[in-house]
Amino acid sequence: MVRAPVPERIVVPMSQHLGAPNEPVVAKGDRVRRGEVVGSVEAMVSAPVHSPVDGQVAGVVEVPLAPGLRSRAVEIVPDAEQDLDSFVTLERSEDVKAVVRAAGIVGMGGAAFPSAVKLQPPQDMRISTVILNGCECEPFLTADHRLMLEQPERVVRGGRLIRDAVGASRVVIGVEDNKMDAVEALRAVAGDDVEVAALPTRYPQGAEKQLIWTLLGKEVPKGKLPAATGALVHNVGTAAAVADAVDRGKPLIERIVTVTGAVARPGNYLTLLGTPVSALIEAAGGLVEPVGRVVSGGPMTGFALGVLDVPVTKGTSGITVLRADQVPPEVYGDQPCIRCGRCAEACPIFLRPYAIGIFATGGDWSRAEEAHVLDCIECGCCAYACPTSRPLVQLLRRAKQAAMLKGAKQ
Repeated sequence: MVRAPVPERIVVPMSQHLGAPNEPVVAKGDRVRRGEVVGSVEAMVSAPVHSPVDGQVAGVVEVPLAPGLRSRAVEIVPDAEQDLDSFVTLERSEDVKAVVRAAGIVGMGGAAFPSAVKLQPPQDMRISTVILNGCECEPFLTADHRLMLEQPERVVRGGRLIRDAVGASRVVIGVEDNKMDAVEALRAVAGDDVEVAALPTRYPQGAEKQLIWTLLGKEVPKGKLPAATGALVHNVGTAAAVADAVDRGKPLIERIVTVTGAVARPGNYLTLLGTPVSALIEAAGGLVEPVGRVVSGGPMTGFALGVLDVPVTKGTSGITVLRADQVPPEVYGDQPCIRCGRCAEACPIFLRPYAIGIFATGGDWSRAEEAHVLDCIECGCCAYACPTSRPLVQLLRRAKQAAMLKGAKQ
């Protein structure tokens, strides 16, 4: 991996995680240091955000995010000279959970759920096994691969810290067998107390429920947390960030991002959070072919970007630039379902996406919930298999949101 240059401006969104958004704690004109908190909130399910650079706050602005939402953000003009080896360190503590929260660490495989909350499972769910997910969440993306290959010590150290924090007895790192070099690198530093398992390369192997089934042979009960199986799953990038926070006092202010596809220099870039996607693409040499679509994430679960001013966030694992000939023709309007059943055959959760899609189109949220829409992992297999290009992922996401909103009101 290589470090991406410091951009001309940094935009730090207040919402980079699932849960309550942060409130800015700085104002226009303030000086900030690299690692200093710029947004925080007292809510349990949240994670503070920090400045990734030394600089001056230009203001609090509103910015678009990759999923199409908007968020308040702190805009920072970086100083001309930056020491990226230094940062404002976190307060030392023996409580790993407190350090993880203060560091603003979230799930870095894409879900962006606050990691400190995952380190506090319900008391009736005892964790026996910590699983580190090194399967890579998407085709085309290789950020986790490069991390495991180049810095396996950070991953293993983070796994041990997480294990001890939750009182587990076992750490297993699951890596797909198309990355045997990473398997060997991890095994070389793992010792006797950390297992490294080579798994079949099969999408979506990196989904939490599928990974638990593959490694432990346990199925997550319907309506229960994965912790109900005695397993706690964290991404390898999250584990490395935990190691940095505990050992170095470093908050989560940068991450590895894969930039791939129709760019001059595809690769993995250590990127400051808040870097505009446009600046990251420029760091990768710029666009080189007629471009059909720029996607935040990978081709299966990523979000097509309407503008390139979207900032890199904690959950941004990659930027995929698709050529025009790789993008299917746009289909306008909702196409009728032909009941072919291909989406059901492709679904790794054994749902009936075609039926849920029909319920969502008609706004029949109750029937969508009865069809187990909340079990959907949004892997995109159904949309990939659909011959009429129905927007199944979007329909199922909409139905899930309606079901969750209904549950929150009850």
